[in-house]
Amino acid sequence: MHPPEQIIDELDQRVTRSHAHFIDLAFVASFEPLDVSHALSDSSWINAMHEELENFERNQAWTLVDPPPNVHFIGTKWIFKNKQGEDGTVVRNKARLVAQGYSQLEGIDFTETFARIARLEAIRILLAFATSRGFKLYQMDVKSAFLNGFIGEDVYVKQPPRFENPKYPHKVLKLHKALYGLKQAHRAWYDRLKSFLLERGYLMGSVDKTLFTRKHGKDFLLVQIYVDDIIFGGSSNALVAEFADTMSREFEMSMMGELTFFLGLQIKQSK
Repeated sequence: MHPPEQIIDELDQRVTRSHAHFIDLAFVASFEPLDVSHALSDSSWINAMHEELENFERNQAWTLVDPPPNVHFIGTKWIFKNKQGEDGTVVRNKARLVAQGYSQLEGIDFTETFARIARLEAIRILLAFATSRGFKLYQMDVKSAFLNGFIGEDVYVKQPPRFENPKYPHKVLKLHKALYGLKQAHRAWYDRLKSFLLERGYLMGSVDKTLFTRKHGKDFLLVQIYVDDIIFGGSSNALVAEFADTMSREFEMSMMGELTFFLGLQIKQSK
C-alpha cells in the first residue's frame, strides 16, 4: 500500500523517527500540510504517513477484502499535526489516518460510544498531591493507542487516500482494530486499557474512572489516563519502573521522561 512513486529518495534510505532520535530535528518539517497532496511534497511528512501505515500493518488492524454487497463503507482521510515542545519548537510531525466517523450508522457501524476522559481539574489535583508527597511524575504515551482497542462490529473503510493498493484499488479494508475517527474508538481503547490494569491488581477510582492506583505495603503508585497520554508516579521507584516496564511489554510506548509540559501546563519538578 506504499506506491514507490510517492516516496522521495530511495526506499531503503527512508528514516524512521524512532531510530533517528530527532538528531538536530533534521527530520522534522516546520509546516502543517493543507492536504495529502501538500504533504507528499515533503519527505518528512511522507515518512510520517508511512510510519502511520506501518503501525496499522504491525498491529494487524485490517484486512484488504472485496467490497461486500449492500454494505456501508466509511471514508478515510489524513490529518496532519505538528507536535510542539514546551518552548514551542516542532519536535514531531504526526500524520494520522482517521475514519470519517460522521458517516457511521448507529446500530450498524457502532453501538456504544461513551468513554471516560480525565478532566483538567483531575490533572491539577494529581500535581498538587504529588507535590505534597514529594514524588516525581512521569509521562508516557501509547503509539497509535486506538489500534489496541478491538471492535465488535463489522466495519469497512475505504483505503487511505493516495496510498491505495495499486493491484487492488477497488478493494476496501475490513477493520479488526479501532481507527481514529470511529465513534467507538475511544471507548474500545479505554476498555482495553482498563481491563489490562485491573487484571494486574490496579484499583480504579470510585469518582475519577481514569485514575488507577496500586499499593504494595506502605508504597503506592498513581496512574492518570488522558486518552493516549499516561501520567504516573509514586512513593517507590521500584513500582514506577515496574509500571513502565509492564506497559512497554504490552503496548508500543513512547517514554517521555519526567513530566514537564501537559495540556498547556508547564511543570517544574525539583530534584
